[in-house]
Amino acid sequence: MNQKQVKITALTVEELAQLLSQAGRKSISGQDVLAIAEAAGIVHEGSMINLIEYTAFLAREVASGTD
Repeated sequence: MNQKQVKITALTVEELAQLLSQAGRKSISGQDVLAIAEAAGIVHEGSMINLIEYTAFLAREVASGTD
């Protein structure tokens, strides 16, 4: 994502994995991102993922104590 405009409501699996890896300073694979997004039911047309929906899903999982 070098100087590329990022649209947080429509990220590819790899863009989201790279963004999360950079932000968290811990590597996360595209496969992991896709598995989470599929479990949440938030993979949209063209395999695009909305970062807001993804984060909201993770927050709900943490709040409910689910791994």
